[in-house]
Amino acid sequence: MRVAIDTLGCKVNQYETQAMEQLLRERGHEIAPFSGDADVYVINSCSVTAASDHKSRQAVRRIRREHPEALVALCGCYAQTHADEAHTLKADVLSGSGDRQGFIRLLEQAWAGKQSRDPDAVRTPLESIDVSAKRKQFETLPAGGLGARTRAMLKVEDGCANFCSYCIIPYARGPVRSMPLEEAAVQASKLAAEGYREIVVTGIEISSWGRELHIGLTLIDLLETIRSAAPGVRIRLGSLEPRTITPEFCRRAAQIPELCPQFHLSLQSGCDATLKRMNRRYNTARYLESVAMLRESFRRPAITTDLITGFPGETEQEFQDTLDFIRRCDFARMHIFPYSSRPGTPAAAMPQLPKEVREARARRATAEAEQMRRAYLEGCTGEVHSVLFEQPRDGGFFGHAENYSGVLVQAGNLRNQTRSVRIAGTDGHILFGELEARR
Repeated sequence: MRVAIDTLGCKVNQYETQAMEQLLRERGHEIAPFSGDADVYVINSCSVTAASDHKSRQAVRRIRREHPEALVALCGCYAQTHADEAHTLKADVLSGSGDRQGFIRLLEQAWAGKQSRDPDAVRTPLESIDVSAKRKQFETLPAGGLGARTRAMLKVEDGCANFCSYCIIPYARGPVRSMPLEEAAVQASKLAAEGYREIVVTGIEISSWGRELHIGLTLIDLLETIRSAAPGVRIRLGSLEPRTITPEFCRRAAQIPELCPQFHLSLQSGCDATLKRMNRRYNTARYLESVAMLRESFRRPAITTDLITGFPGETEQEFQDTLDFIRRCDFARMHIFPYSSRPGTPAAAMPQLPKEVREARARRATAEAEQMRRAYLEGCTGEVHSVLFEQPRDGGFFGHAENYSGVLVQAGNLRNQTRSVRIAGTDGHILFGELEARR
C-alpha cells in the first residue's frame, strides 16, 4: 500500500504517526506525502478543542471528495471520544487512540478486502475502538523521527488522571501507563546510535511517569537513565505539571549537563479562583515557587507555558489577576487559547462567557506574551549558546538553542551539528548569531 498520514494535534500524535510509518515500512508498505496520490489516507485526529474536532471532520470529508477510490482511515482522539459522529463520516477504517499496531492490521485487512471485492459494493467500515478507561499496559512503539530530522521523540507515558474540569483528554487516552525504565534505556541508546542529537521526552502527562508502577521511581529517575543510555545527546522535556519541580528534582536535574534548560510548566490561569474551578492541583503560590526553583538552579532557563482565557466564570478582575501573574512569571514564550467547551466535561455545564470575550482576552494576553518573548530573546544578545542545526533557511542555516530559541547563522551545511553560537541580535521571533571558532 501507498499510505499517507495527516497528523493533527500534539507531539504525542506526531510521535505515534512516526511510529506507524516505521511499522508500515517494516511490513513492506510505502509512505506517501498527504498532498499527493496514495492508496490509503490516514487522519490521525485530535479532540483537544472544538476547532480540532472540526479539522478532523474536514480532513476526512476532503479526502473522501478528492480521492473517492482511496481507502480513508480515521484514528486518534476525535474518533475515540466522538465515535458516533465519526461513523457519519463514512471512513473505511475507524480506530481510537490506542493499539496502533492493531490499527495497521485493520488497514491491511481493509486494503485486501478492497482488492478482492466488487468495486461497486457498499463500503463496510472496519472498526476497533476500545474503552480507554480499561487500558492497563503501555504500548511500546518504535521511537525516532523522520529521515531529515535531527531530534527524535521518545514517548514514555500515556494517559492522564488529573481530570481538569475543561479537559477531554483523560477520556480519550485513559489512565496513566508508563514505559518501563529498561525499555526507555534501550530506545534511548538506539536513538543515539542512529545519530540523533536530541531526544524529546514526551507523553500525555510525563509528570506522572512511574505513578502506576509502584516502584518508587519518578521522572527524574527516568531522565538520569536516559542520560546514561545516551550520553552526549541533548534531552528536552515535554509539558510538566508544577508539582514536578521540587528541590530534589532541581538538584538532580542540574547535574545532567545534556538536559535542555527549557521547562514548559502548564499554567492555564493566573487566578486562584479560576484554577479551583478548573480543578487544577496547585495555586499561584505553588506555581511561582516552581518558577523560582528553576531560576535558582539553571542560568536563564526558558520557562514557557499554556494559558486559557475566558474560562467559565472568569470575571474581568480574575483576568486582570492572570495578566498580573504572567508578568511576575516573565515567561519566555506562551501558548494562549480562548476557552473551548468540551461536551461531557464538568466545565461544559458551567455558565459560558461569550465567544467574543474569550477571544478578546486571548488577544490581550498574547500582546503581553509577545513583549515578554521579545525581552527574553533580547536578553540572549551577547551570550554564547549551543545550537543544534537542522535545516537551511534564508541563505544560512537554522537550528534551536538549548533554550529552544530559533537561531539563524550565515554558514554552509551544518545539519545535525551542535555548535557554539554567539548571539548578535533578534527580530523578536528568532535569534541571529555567528559561529564561535572550534577549540
